[in-house]
Amino acid sequence: MILKRNIKWIVIALLLMAIVPVIITVYEVIFTENKSVVFLGNYHPKVAIIVICYYVLLFCLGVVWLVREIIFITKLKNEKMKAELMLLKSQVSPHFFFNMLNNLFGMVAKDPKTAQELILKLSDMMRYSIYEGEKETVTIQEEIDFLNNYIELHKMRYHKQINVDFKCEIDENQKVVPLLFIILLENAFKHGVENLRENAYIKMSLASSKNEIFFSIENNFEKAENQSGIGLKNLKRRLELIYPNQHELTFSVNENIYKAQLILKQL
Repeated sequence: MILKRNIKWIVIALLLMAIVPVIITVYEVIFTENKSVVFLGNYHPKVAIIVICYYVLLFCLGVVWLVREIIFITKLKNEKMKAELMLLKSQVSPHFFFNMLNNLFGMVAKDPKTAQELILKLSDMMRYSIYEGEKETVTIQEEIDFLNNYIELHKMRYHKQINVDFKCEIDENQKVVPLLFIILLENAFKHGVENLRENAYIKMSLASSKNEIFFSIENNFEKAENQSGIGLKNLKRRLELIYPNQHELTFSVNENIYKAQLILKQL
């Protein structure tokens, strides 16, 4: 605290010293008979050189200070962005895990073998969400494995026929930000499969090229409902932060068919 106060008074003193020659020049112009005054004209050459060097020093210090402030503000914005991204990631699919644990609790006694399989798959998903989800990017194949685990868990969970068609044409080693597609898949189950007694289906496709990743998902539903929950809001915000002006997210509803498309442009 004492150091900050000292720096503050030093800066004030330097600024006051800097304006002294300017004040003297203005005084000479206003209160003397001289119609024009040469800046530092009446000073000894050595004094004038010192004053000029002092101004150059102040200018350099000002530039250094400005650069440091810009770097500081940039770092602050980046840290804020990282913190916001971490918060958004932490909100991905928490209710899914809660629901699955509740289902497992009731299934352990009735069907222990199926419960064991569910526990293993759920463990893989939680591991991926925690450890891979912290990474900036993962391979598309890792994301596909995560989505397939999610689908298998739901097929085991529901006591009805579910038709899920997932087509992939990808470069397995191509990178993508983790946990983006799961939100759209989760939405399809939540607003479609869960509310339909029969003929529930989900169609998904994931394709990638050198410059673009294309993901689409379609599901049927029983009645129109608002699908713009916290998951979609988080997805939109993450895309704005990670893929600014490099993504397209669109939704369409045709009778009882809901479709979402996400295009990620790789620059």
